[in-house]
Amino acid sequence: MKRILFLINIILLSGCSKFLDRQPLSQISPDNGFNSESELQLYVHSFYDNMLPNPDGEEKAFTSLYGETSNNIVLTGLSPQLTGNRSVPVSGGGWDWTSLRNVNYFIQNYNRGGLDTSITYKYVAIAKFFRAYFYANMVAHFGDVPFYNKAIETNDTASLNKPRDSRTLVMDSVLNDLDFAIAHLGTGKDVAEVTKWTALALKSRVCLFEGTFRKYHTEFSLPDANSFLQKSADAAQAIMNAGVYTIYKSSPEIAYGNLFSSLTVIPEEVILARQYSAALQIYHNVNYYTTAPSFGKPGLEKSLVNSYLMKDGSRFTDLPGYATMQFYQETQNRDPRLSQTIRTPGYKRIDGNVTLPPSYGGTVTGYQLTKFVTSAANDALAHSYNPLPIIRYAEVLLNYAEAKAELGTITQSDLDLSIKLLRDRVAMPAMNMAAANATPDPYLANQYTHVSGTNQGIILEIRRERRIELVMEGFIWNDIMRWKEGHLLAVQYKGAYFPGEGNYDLDGDGATDLVIYSGTQPATPNVQFLKLGTDVVLENGASGGNIIINGTIPKTFNEERDYLFPLPTTDLLLNPRLTQNYKW
Repeated sequence: MKRILFLINIILLSGCSKFLDRQPLSQISPDNGFNSESELQLYVHSFYDNMLPNPDGEEKAFTSLYGETSNNIVLTGLSPQLTGNRSVPVSGGGWDWTSLRNVNYFIQNYNRGGLDTSITYKYVAIAKFFRAYFYANMVAHFGDVPFYNKAIETNDTASLNKPRDSRTLVMDSVLNDLDFAIAHLGTGKDVAEVTKWTALALKSRVCLFEGTFRKYHTEFSLPDANSFLQKSADAAQAIMNAGVYTIYKSSPEIAYGNLFSSLTVIPEEVILARQYSAALQIYHNVNYYTTAPSFGKPGLEKSLVNSYLMKDGSRFTDLPGYATMQFYQETQNRDPRLSQTIRTPGYKRIDGNVTLPPSYGGTVTGYQLTKFVTSAANDALAHSYNPLPIIRYAEVLLNYAEAKAELGTITQSDLDLSIKLLRDRVAMPAMNMAAANATPDPYLANQYTHVSGTNQGIILEIRRERRIELVMEGFIWNDIMRWKEGHLLAVQYKGAYFPGEGNYDLDGDGATDLVIYSGTQPATPNVQFLKLGTDVVLENGASGGNIIINGTIPKTFNEERDYLFPLPTTDLLLNPRLTQNYKW
């Protein structure tokens, strides 16, 4: 709520036209600004709204933070990232430096008011946190990028024509900024403010990305992979040892789902969140896009559904005939997070008393999303107001376990301090390191082709846990990129299995919920109808199979090129010292 109030203050103080001024927050200048703590505070609060992921507005709910162009969430359409048809943009494409200039402007000018460092350093720390956040994302996107630690003026030709700095230099600067933030930020808990714990969590995230990217992308010959992995584990452990956060628990059947549908932040687990308000009419649109027959009809992809373990901890994909199980059978006795992520038999809306089968008007795969879904009263476009976590403690625990596993130093005790807590929330058995390494899962090994060695099994299991725990939270694209598993984006995406035309009882209550037909639509009342070949495509046509999504659109991934994005042509023309990424 504090974030909302500060945003309103900025709008009221600035006026719409002033956002077009080149000088950031033009009511504050080197000559008349930064004379009080409130001015410092007002300025840095603009970073939160301008730089953190924001799933507001048209399409953003499933293409930004909570949407995943990947093998997790499937839509009726395919992005250029999945078809291999990305082109070099004329401008934009993520190559945007406006927010960085605003941060650097503050770092250059915060001391103009002569305030004591006991006041100013907290705000400098927040600014450096956001500069690290900006550059970590730019490096993940483009690789080498120019590093700027000052606001660039139009007459500064040397800076404007600067070449790309090495990834090594930029990431060292990111770590320096994060270490400053960690040293100077407060130790209190505040889901709306950057704190020491937020900075440690970001350091853990950034270092895990960089360490695994350097480990698996040997073609770039980047040094210090293990150093980054160790820093990731150490940052996560610092949070764990502090005992400030825990994993939210209530009943295993609802705890995971409640974490995301709650209308108020759950601060015992959420470290940083975007908050919304019905009173102030500040909303997001997740409910609409998960329940309405609209934008892409999102649904979980079949390989992710297959990855959920059985409730007793055994592997679903070890069951005989798992590949041809129909919806009701395949959703029985699974990891409870499955039934708290999609509609499964017995599902009811939070404020409803009627069981609801999956609505094929709201999902293209048959696995209809319920994570983040709240009351039916909020189903209108842009009418949801539950908070959306950006960083939570569960990710910190997953970062810790993965970094230790990749280093080869993980122990059963490490798993019990991390992954076990996530499993405990939903009453799942603990992960067993010896068993995982003794018999690595062939289903996962076929997906993650670069994992090998004595810790193969446990690395695969941690990746399973990460994909399930963090689904719809915006991690999967970067995970696939850092693990060098881009081939996963080029496989045929699939949905639920049906043996062919017929009547289907999706929730096992004895009544038909869905009819798949060809020819003339049957007269069956109160059911969903899918016309074979038109409304739904099965792998083998009338002979049945898994639902196929976009089966006629080729999907490719260029292993030599597509792990990085291209620089825009306009910027290459304006600055001839910039170079384009390989093969672009």
